[in-house]
Amino acid sequence: MHYYLRPFHRPVYYPRNVYFPVYAHSLPRTYFRVYPEVDPTVFTESAESMQQLMKEASIILQKLSDSKEFASEVMKAAQQGNKEKVSQLLLSTGVHSGVKVDFNPDGINLNMTSEIEGKDCCHLTISLRWG
Repeated sequence: MHYYLRPFHRPVYYPRNVYFPVYAHSLPRTYFRVYPEVDPTVFTESAESMQQLMKEASIILQKLSDSKEFASEVMKAAQQGNKEKVSQLLLSTGVHSGVKVDFNPDGINLNMTSEIEGKDCCHLTISLRWG
């Protein structure tokens, strides 16, 4: 039996000491990225608004930590599923910004938001555990 090997089926072995150089083509940088001028006014206003949110959050947290009666009222209203009562209790602390309340058997989430010039800018979420 004869096997005819075609030339393209023959293995090609390269010597081990052959070095194949790789040249990286470096292209000259012809463009420069131009960034627009920054205007930090909205950024600083957002920071001020967030400071106000944090002060109001501190008021709520202070009331909840100082008064066990208040905390139990909030928990009882949440246990009954009365979101309006929980929101009303939290607003009775003197908070001016809107507080969205969400609760479950494990705890309560308070979502506080603020606006700058009619645009939503800042969000603060407080998650407290009670179970």
